[in-house]
Amino acid sequence: MSNTENDFHQKLSDAVVNMEDAAAASLSQEVVASGFDAYEAIDKGLAKGMERAGVLFEEEEYFIPELLMCSDAMYAGLDVLKPHIKTDEQAQKYKIVLGVIEGDTHDIGKNLVKIMLESSGFEVVDLGRDIPPAKFVEKAVEIGADIIGLSTLMTTTMDGMRAVVDILKEKNIKEKFKVIIGGGPISPAFAKKIGADGYSGNAAGAVRLARDLCGVVQ
Repeated sequence: MSNTENDFHQKLSDAVVNMEDAAAASLSQEVVASGFDAYEAIDKGLAKGMERAGVLFEEEEYFIPELLMCSDAMYAGLDVLKPHIKTDEQAQKYKIVLGVIEGDTHDIGKNLVKIMLESSGFEVVDLGRDIPPAKFVEKAVEIGADIIGLSTLMTTTMDGMRAVVDILKEKNIKEKFKVIIGGGPISPAFAKKIGADGYSGNAAGAVRLARDLCGVVQ
């Protein structure tokens, strides 16, 4: 029986949740061999699996070791799929400064966002994790960024996102940059409260948001 594209997405998601590195890599190879879309396989398969693992973590069925093994499985699939993502080379290159806010070292979600933004034609400067608010602003000004993307999985570091917006306002340059935020504890209401320009709960949504803010035709 042949596998449909949706079957592969489900199996990839399951492989991540079940912490099966070899299965994730093998299934990803089958996706490529079958001529299915690599970007879709990441979005609806691997990324969806990490979302499911995140829910299990929140429900305390999974803990940090399990979450790390899930991410290992996800990266095993990403290593296979990433070279096969179709990029839009003709699109204007909008620049995004991306990173995890100071005090947080969780970067799985941020890394997914980076991969999907790059595959959608954006030029991404990845600052990494545990980044002070001022660093985002400095780098955005330095490279003439269009968007600043902030991520966190911890409620204790959310104020760092507000600090980025506050620094932009203090320097009277807020209108030059769009600020988007995301991560487990973040909500649209929080984004509005701190003066951010948008929120996304997942990597694919972050790409749609970035494209919309830059006026890219969807």
